[in-house]
Amino acid sequence: MQRYKIVHRTYYNFSAAVRLEPHALRRHRDVDDNSVAIATFELSANQLSIESEVIIQQYDQAPLDFLVADYAVNYPFDYTPEDRVVLLPYMKVATHKTTGPVPEWIANVWQSGERLQTYALLQRLSGHIHDTLSYQIREEPGVQTPAKTLSCGSGSCRDFACLFMEAARRLGLASRFVSGYLHAPPSTANFGATHAWAEVYLPGAGWKGFDPTIGEVVGTNHIAVAVARLPDSVPPVAGSFVGPAGASLDVGVWVTELS
Repeated sequence: MQRYKIVHRTYYNFSAAVRLEPHALRRHRDVDDNSVAIATFELSANQLSIESEVIIQQYDQAPLDFLVADYAVNYPFDYTPEDRVVLLPYMKVATHKTTGPVPEWIANVWQSGERLQTYALLQRLSGHIHDTLSYQIREEPGVQTPAKTLSCGSGSCRDFACLFMEAARRLGLASRFVSGYLHAPPSTANFGATHAWAEVYLPGAGWKGFDPTIGEVVGTNHIAVAVARLPDSVPPVAGSFVGPAGASLDVGVWVTELS
């Protein structure tokens, strides 16, 4: 068992007093079983401050200790008809074109007719993103398309997760987006912010995480907060305000390992 203390502070600074509309945090349960809270406000304000402090316990000390169903150990394979009905939303690709940046990029990772362990393929995919693309902190809202990430040769953790998901889905594997935190020493890939990665459904093992930002399988240093079919469904905070245009955002995240 490992314990972590997570402090997450978000500050929205407005150019003048504004009326705050309801903001979605995380408390009630949504369709993906994420916990979502709705905050409402009565007074106008020049600043919205959201502070969260929590201590969590991680019990999964052996992330590689899982068994994949026999028929899915090696790739390619097909999900069972029963599973496929449930997984289809997580297998939908942005476009079905067989040519373009993403299909060509996938061809550098896996050639049609090649047979190898499914887990090894996913690790190869994650490692290729980490090794060939440059990590970039992006404060802009939204997520780059996989094609743009490839054309830029860089992206944020959420951009890398989306590229991984698109590639996995094009290979016929169900994938979903995960938002949370990563405990790691401060670096260009961990700059006091939330973190994102992807999960793939492996029959017999369930949803297993892969982090292309660091090129590793998701382990005890990853703390998941929310999952969704698309990244737009799980922003840390979602809301609006009524008042003069102009606002700035400051975010601080600290993940500390406790003895």
